Amino acid sequence: MTDTRRPFVAGNWKMNGLRADGLALATSVAAATPEQADQCDVAICPPATLLATVGERLAEIGGAVALGAQDCAVAVHGAHTGDISAEMLADTGCRYVIVGHSERRVDHGETSALVHDKAQAVLRAGLIPIVCLGETEAERDQGRALAIVGEQLSGSLPNDAGSALVVAYEPVWAIGTGRTPTEDEIAEVHRHIRNEMAGVSGIDPDAIRVLYGGSVKPANATAIAAIENVDGALVGGASLKAEDFGAICQSFAEAV
Repeated sequence: MTDTRRPFVAGNWKMNGLRADGLALATSVAAATPEQADQCDVAICPPATLLATVGERLAEIGGAVALGAQDCAVAVHGAHTGDISAEMLADTGCRYVIVGHSERRVDHGETSALVHDKAQAVLRAGLIPIVCLGETEAERDQGRALAIVGEQLSGSLPNDAGSALVVAYEPVWAIGTGRTPTEDEIAEVHRHIRNEMAGVSGIDPDAIRVLYGGSVKPANATAIAAIENVDGALVGGASLKAEDFGAICQSFAEAV
């Protein structure tokens, strides 16, 4: 953690929740995080069907929890059945958009080039992209973790974004498995990301927040928050429990 980068914790709800569930969870998260919001930015990223509903509830509550989406299309509008543009997401009240999550890269065959274009689209709409990177278990076992993350970083980051983006390191083998890298492994990759960003045109590597994701939970959040160059967390399963998510936010707020 650093004094110059405000911590940020985002909850990725993935494909979970019907309308009643989303309203209840958003209300509970807002209630669980008011104190942390003074020192830590907080966002929740529901599935697309809940964005308008959850956005309206967050606006009614008037708290500091921001709304984010889990993906977007490259195009602004047109004949793209099933797609949702970044401009449409902005219209629902979104501030952030996750792009390049490993589940999109693997399940939908998204390349870093496509992730780059999606990140550009997010910036075009005046929103903040959360660009995800991460190696598979096989790639780590082969000693290629830093190379893979570096390739994804150089291919995915939009040019001339300044500090208007977030990077999230999520080792694929740690997502939803209960396993996490060691603190030294997390530190090594985050340091590598920070160094590699210096070579991307129009990027301010010292200002961009780099989050860790992959089985983050209350039990390990404090230790992760203390690691150098870790500026927050992208939380999956634990974000579906308001109490757990609030505790994670508290860990990062206290690390400032």
